[in-house]
Amino acid sequence: VQLVESGGGLVQPGGSLRLSCAASGFTFSTSAMSWARQVPGKGLEWVSHIYSDGSDGTTYYADTVKGRFTISRDNAKNTVYLQMNSLKPEDTAIYYCATQAGRDRIFWGQGTRVAVSS
Repeated sequence: VQLVESGGGLVQPGGSLRLSCAASGFTFSTSAMSWARQVPGKGLEWVSHIYSDGSDGTTYYADTVKGRFTISRDNAKNTVYLQMNSLKPEDTAIYYCATQAGRDRIFWGQGTRVAVSS
């Protein structure tokens, strides 16, 4: 299982970024995918989750990002996205993509840094 995040960067408050996570090594289309974030020195915060299309592609969001972030997936490209709008300084973190891929553990990407600052 390999997960590779991209799309992070520096953005001003109120701005937008789209994160991508390219997946390989497992059956992406039948796997639920998640995004989580971590501020260095602090705990991991789950951000969003999307089920497979077989489970209607249901999505969930943390209250802190609901209405501002949108998770989506493209099974043809084995990629999950996180569109982040109306970014706030408190969204600054390292963002990770994760999946269980039908196994008994969670697999993580290497993370992509997001900094929201003027």
